[in-house]
Amino acid sequence: MIDLEFLRTQPAVAEALIAKKEPRFDTARLITLDQQVRAIRAEVEQLRQQKNEYAKQGAQAVTAQLRELSQETGKKLAEREKELEQTEHAFKTLYLSCPNLPEADLPEGGKEANKPVKVVGQKPVFDFQVKNHVELGTNLGWLNFEAATMIAGSNFALYKKDAAALIYALGMMMLKNNLAHGYEMIVPPALVNEKSLEVASNFPKFKDQVYAVPNDHLFLTPTAEVDLANLYRDAILATDQLPIRMTAWTSCFRREAGTYGSAERGLIRIHQFEKVELFVLCEPQNSNDELDRMVACAELILKKLDLHYRISLLAAQDCSFASAKTFDIEVWLPGQKEYYEVSSCSNCTDFQSRRGRIRYKGADDKRTQLVHTLNGSSLALPRLMVALMETYQQADGSIVLPDALREYWLL
Repeated sequence: MIDLEFLRTQPAVAEALIAKKEPRFDTARLITLDQQVRAIRAEVEQLRQQKNEYAKQGAQAVTAQLRELSQETGKKLAEREKELEQTEHAFKTLYLSCPNLPEADLPEGGKEANKPVKVVGQKPVFDFQVKNHVELGTNLGWLNFEAATMIAGSNFALYKKDAAALIYALGMMMLKNNLAHGYEMIVPPALVNEKSLEVASNFPKFKDQVYAVPNDHLFLTPTAEVDLANLYRDAILATDQLPIRMTAWTSCFRREAGTYGSAERGLIRIHQFEKVELFVLCEPQNSNDELDRMVACAELILKKLDLHYRISLLAAQDCSFASAKTFDIEVWLPGQKEYYEVSSCSNCTDFQSRRGRIRYKGADDKRTQLVHTLNGSSLALPRLMVALMETYQQADGSIVLPDALREYWLL
């Protein structure tokens, strides 16, 4: 959630920043609802005090006039309390749907305005007809999408042979890399509750994208970010505990309704995928330095695998709902002839910590402050597998993977 005090004291600035991120969001209504909640709440408090005063007077002597005044006040109080409940609900729903404020230096616009800030390597050149990963994986017996569809449904994947070994090798490579960069390894639950998804900013806005387990009021985690964002929920941390850097390897589950296209076959966009996550809690003044550190940690994997990639600063409208600033790491996929995101590293400032009441306090501080949170993929494994398969394919349809993977290979 954004800072209400900022919204109240600088409404024009807040409205302009929100419009830069999400032009259709009704900031004016949010401001109006906030004003209405405060006005009705003040009236309710006044009526409660009046009713209590009548009750005190009635303890001494009850008169017909006093009884009438008390009843009339009670009726007004009930009406205003109902109005307050309805207005608070409307405000909270809209408030939770308000995006984080983008940082001032972000380009304006959507995906077309993203700004490449770094390009590493060259696009590979082939002297034969390039195959995509679906054809390569099917011919080699690495991937079986028909079996996955039979077992689960469309847009799921089943890995076999070297593909199964590759996904584990990549995961172990990433974890070792992240540990060397100071990230603590966490193994979180695969199921999360509604409050956890609200804190991480998935709910209520993206509720339709998450798989539910209704009988238990639980949900399959869409990303380990949800788990890690809640690990210190309601905590007050000491300054010397920060920064807290964490990494986790989990399966992620997303409906991604309406986003599938013919160009995104195979492993490009699937309902269940493996991902190694990076997550940081830190003091506000250090969060952009932590963002740079996170990007450097994630891109090192691509350097070790000698893959061509670029890093882009996302324009305001292309940033995620919770992000104030995001760098995307996009790897080149020869079979698709396009760059695809394999990591999105975001500074969410105090947007999630305000929802989760994650605070810190120095030894000499009188008041607590909200931490800043950051998250990033390190990396999304299926798309990285696509890049490796398509980049390192041979003319005969075989795939010669980089030597950097040898120490992690199980077969």
